[in-house]
Amino acid sequence: MYRIGTSGYYFKDWIGSVYPEKIKKSELLPYYEKELGFNSLEINYTYYHLPDWKTISGMERKTSDNFTFVVKAYKDMTHNIKRNEKMELEANREVFEKFANALKPLIENGKLGGVLAQFPYSFKANRENAKYIVVFKELLGDMPLYVEFRNIDWIKKEVFDFLKKRGIGYCCVDEPRLKGLVPFVSVSTSENGYVRLHGRNKNWFKANVSERYNYNYSEDELIDIAEKVSKINRNAKDVYIFFNNCHLGFAAKNAIKMKELLNEKNN
Repeated sequence: MYRIGTSGYYFKDWIGSVYPEKIKKSELLPYYEKELGFNSLEINYTYYHLPDWKTISGMERKTSDNFTFVVKAYKDMTHNIKRNEKMELEANREVFEKFANALKPLIENGKLGGVLAQFPYSFKANRENAKYIVVFKELLGDMPLYVEFRNIDWIKKEVFDFLKKRGIGYCCVDEPRLKGLVPFVSVSTSENGYVRLHGRNKNWFKANVSERYNYNYSEDELIDIAEKVSKINRNAKDVYIFFNNCHLGFAAKNAIKMKELLNEKNN
């Protein structure tokens, strides 16, 4: 099964372009599933703020039994990493526990697709950071983990083998084809595949955060990506596909088109 959606669902510039003008905030997520036709959502606000049980439970109740969520790891788990001299996570253990407890409504209702750990460019490919990923997975327990690397040094067969051996999913990314950025690699290293599409804004390094994801994929680009995704699907149970080019609603529009393309390939 393809689980297609966007990285977040509430943006002010989606009102009128993706959602109806007078829609209530409480109606956004049901509309996202029922009217836009998405069966999964990547929750991104949890990178900036630790999630709380009440908010996550409210989101869970607004979706059907077949809907799933992937939750982005909090920044203190991937960026502001605190480790002692033995590279252990004792200083961060409480953060992991709070994060995991907040996701219980999704776990208990069978709607947690996994946790996405997006590591920064400064998180380099070395033994210490590989150990961190292993402990990260251990602290999450049975929750599926997907890792997204920004440093291209991680993109090699030895790393894919390392992830596969531990049942950790690799997040395939599509982003501008610029020096230093990670290329799209059609690989799945766990039971499910995972794809994030950031857009191909060539002004990536100079643009501010909101403008960085200002990109609307062409139909030819989406057809090419659909072919790459289908290769991942051959070795995976489900494939999560999330569009992160959320500027002006491009993510939702591109995700709808991707859904059509993949349905055509399967029929």
